Amino acid sequence: MRILAILIVMAFFFTPLSVAAKNKSYCGELRRGNQFGPFDYLNRFNLPKELDIVEGAHFTSDVENLIRGSRSVTPAGDLDYTLRAWPNHHRALAALVKYSIREKSTHIRDLKWPVECYFDRAIRMNAKDAQVRSIYSAFLSHRGRNKEALEQLEVAADLEPDNAMILYNLGLLYFKQKNYEKAGHYAEKAYALNYPLPGLRNKLIQVGKWRGSAPGKSGK
Repeated sequence: MRILAILIVMAFFFTPLSVAAKNKSYCGELRRGNQFGPFDYLNRFNLPKELDIVEGAHFTSDVENLIRGSRSVTPAGDLDYTLRAWPNHHRALAALVKYSIREKSTHIRDLKWPVECYFDRAIRMNAKDAQVRSIYSAFLSHRGRNKEALEQLEVAADLEPDNAMILYNLGLLYFKQKNYEKAGHYAEKAYALNYPLPGLRNKLIQVGKWRGSAPGKSGK
C-alpha cells in the first residue's frame, strides 16, 4: 500500500467539487438490477470468481497503471466498471486518484460520475472500510481540503487503531497544520508499530518537536 504514502504527501490542488457529489441520487444508487455486483471488496476472499471476472476483463495491469484501457477506450472506462462492480476496490480507487491528478480534473471522460462520487459510493458500500477512508483522505488533501481529509483519516484510525500507515499519514496531516503535539502523538504510535519511513520523525526533529528516541537508538 505504498501508494497511500505517496498520495498523502504530494502537493497538488484542485477546485473543490460541489457538495452535490455527496448526494446519493447524484452519485447513483447501489443496486444490482442488471449490473454485475455490487460486491464488498472486504469480502473479496469469499468471492474469488466474481473478483477475477472483473479484474481479468477490466482491472488489468495496463488499466491500473493508466497506460491504456482494456474493454474501454481509456483506463477511466474500465475503472468505472470495476468500481461499479466493486465500489470499495482499494487499488482501483487509488488508480482513480492518480488518474485525477494526472488529468488535473475530477470530471473525466468515460467516468459515469465525478471522481468524488466513487468515494461516496465506496463508503456507502461499507462505511467500516478503513482503506477507503485513507485513500479518500489523500484525495481530499490533494485538493486542499485538509479539514475533511483529517476527518476521513481520523475515522480510518478509529476503524484500524493499529494500522501504522494510517497513523503515520494522520501525523503528516497534523504536521501540515502545524499541530505538532498531535503530529508527534501519531508519529510515536506509528513508529511503535515499526513504521519504516523516517520522514515524519525527521520533520518533527527539524522543528524541535520530536519527543521519541533519537534515530539509531530505538531501531525504529
